[in-house]
Amino acid sequence: MSLSIQYTKQETQLEWRLSARHGLALFVLLISLATAITFSINRLTTKPEQTFNPVDQSKQDLSKYKHQLLNLKQKTETELTAVKLKLAELQSYALRMNALGARMVEQASIDGDEFNFEQQPATGGPESANQSFDFHNDPPNFSLLDEMNKLLEKFNFQEQQLNLLESVMLNHNISEQIYISGRPIESGWLSSYYGIRKDPFSGLPATHKGIDFAGKEGSAVIATGAGVVTWAGERYGYGNLVEIDHGHGMKSRYGHNKSVVVAVGEVVTKGMQIAVMGSTGRSTGPHVHYEILKNGKQIDPLKYVHRRAQ
Repeated sequence: MSLSIQYTKQETQLEWRLSARHGLALFVLLISLATAITFSINRLTTKPEQTFNPVDQSKQDLSKYKHQLLNLKQKTETELTAVKLKLAELQSYALRMNALGARMVEQASIDGDEFNFEQQPATGGPESANQSFDFHNDPPNFSLLDEMNKLLEKFNFQEQQLNLLESVMLNHNISEQIYISGRPIESGWLSSYYGIRKDPFSGLPATHKGIDFAGKEGSAVIATGAGVVTWAGERYGYGNLVEIDHGHGMKSRYGHNKSVVVAVGEVVTKGMQIAVMGSTGRSTGPHVHYEILKNGKQIDPLKYVHRRAQ
């Protein structure tokens, strides 16, 4: 009975050992199989190395250059539009100068050929050895629009000079219109006189070196005599000021304007609008501070207001 039990235990141990070996072998087999499957899947899913395609590269380059060309085209069209506008402005100035020259020739005793702006002046000279002109050799900071703007500034200055020349040569009726008279407004009323008065800000006595004409803001301020504008802009205390030189030591000033519609150097005629009534500067409401200066000193303008026009 005891021998039979011993045999059974040995047999059981032997079977367990065989089972462990089989399990280990099976585990190794599974690992190997999994590795082989993973390697095969990787080979199937890995993309093959792409080869260089010159056609695709050329298409990409062509698309890039096409985009650059479109941007350049748009930029060129914008610049051409600006150039056309500047040329139109230059042409308008040229026409005005031609008309001014024609008037001067017609009404003044000057040589018509000298002031004929419609024809090119006689020019000439020997032929240059180098007739070629390279537009690519412009200075680094060269700008066609900047050059046009400089030319426009010269035209503006020359136009002012020609207007003054026309006024001097043709007299421009200034000899009759230089006579200062009347009110500097089209509508309104006299609100403050020349002389000692109570200062509206400090409340203390102060000298008022002009007379004030009150009215509606935005109404016209007019020149009381013909002359040349010597100031057109902001000035301390006066706000927006216009000053006109009438010659013979006489000047007139128009202060506290909302805006100015003339420029320095401009020739104005009697009754011409020079500003818009406002309340700029040291002012309590819409009005025109009107001054008359004789040889640089303010005098009472009232006698000029009531003066009869010639």
